[in-house]
Amino acid sequence: MATTIQRGKPIYAFSKDNAPVAFVSPGDEIVIETYDCFEDQIVSEETSYESIDWNRINPATGPIYVKGAEPGKTLAVHIEKISIKNSGVLSTGKDLGTMGHRLGGLQFKIAPIERGSILFNDRIKIPFNKMIGVIGVAPKEGAINCGTPGEHGGNMDTTLITEGTTLYFPIFHEGALFGLGDMHAAMGDGEIGVSGVEVGGSATVRFEVRDDLNIRYPMLSNKQGIAMIVSKSTLDEAAKTSVEEMIDFLMPYTDLSLGDLTMLMSAIGNAQISQIVDPKLTARFFVPRWFLNTYGMYTL
Repeated sequence: MATTIQRGKPIYAFSKDNAPVAFVSPGDEIVIETYDCFEDQIVSEETSYESIDWNRINPATGPIYVKGAEPGKTLAVHIEKISIKNSGVLSTGKDLGTMGHRLGGLQFKIAPIERGSILFNDRIKIPFNKMIGVIGVAPKEGAINCGTPGEHGGNMDTTLITEGTTLYFPIFHEGALFGLGDMHAAMGDGEIGVSGVEVGGSATVRFEVRDDLNIRYPMLSNKQGIAMIVSKSTLDEAAKTSVEEMIDFLMPYTDLSLGDLTMLMSAIGNAQISQIVDPKLTARFFVPRWFLNTYGMYTL
């Protein structure tokens, strides 16, 4: 039977100094409950800016101590199921996202969720794209607020982080100190307005500790392939680093020269945008699974 970790008192920053809320073993099935990104503070579309505690944004449930997770190893997080509540929140406003310079005030929309779709208005029903925005481990140094992505993961807001996906994180501290939150019923690549359909819910996950992978940034695996996810101060830097990190990761598995692998990745790989609205911007480089199979990379 799965162990449930209730959302309780969340964390607002990933840090090695956070006390674990649970200790789990690799292979255990864990259900992690979460608040939405506003910690359920938005109760109506008339909610005012002043009524919101902005120190309680992007809460994550955790940290969870994974037994056997040690620095130098890699934490694999298998996302088996995402369950969401029956109502979501969208928001945008002045100085938020890519259109904030043309908007005034703060705007919210409450979106009911019925029969597998999100009711945006009387004419528009948004299909589900359930995904997790904030997910990661304690960073190497200091505390990083849950709204900021980095080498540890965090607020990567990547649409591929959904059911059936495995995420790999470099481990910086004993136990990894894993946490997640900021679920979405739907979100587009970029999250251009600064929110998707924000929703509370739960994620069913299993952990695995790998000592055969050498990564410096989060990496994602699904049925279609793998993606290296990088967050930097600029989108250009994030995209270029994701390409270089992926090529460096793949090289030892192949018999290709750097030039040949670069040409091949230019032909079959895809540079993609995850989000462009957080304190650091996130890009990913995606490689199709048929290439991995060609070189026997079946364990990713």
